[in-house]
Amino acid sequence: MKKGIHPELNEITATCACGQTYNTRSTSKEIKMTYCSACHPFYTGDQKFVDTAGRIDKFKKKYGK
Repeated sequence: MKKGIHPELNEITATCACGQTYNTRSTSKEIKMTYCSACHPFYTGDQKFVDTAGRIDKFKKKYGK
């Protein structure tokens, strides 16, 4: 690697809106996230589908079980 052309890598703490913190490395000074694996609906099982046009049922009827 060439010297003097790469950005400095810092040890930082990334903070989520829910309060969860993660230690990582980045060229940024700080990272603030909206979602993390502790609060994202996909990972917590609270995922909800908004289906106003009946598209999910139409897809299941056409292709699924």
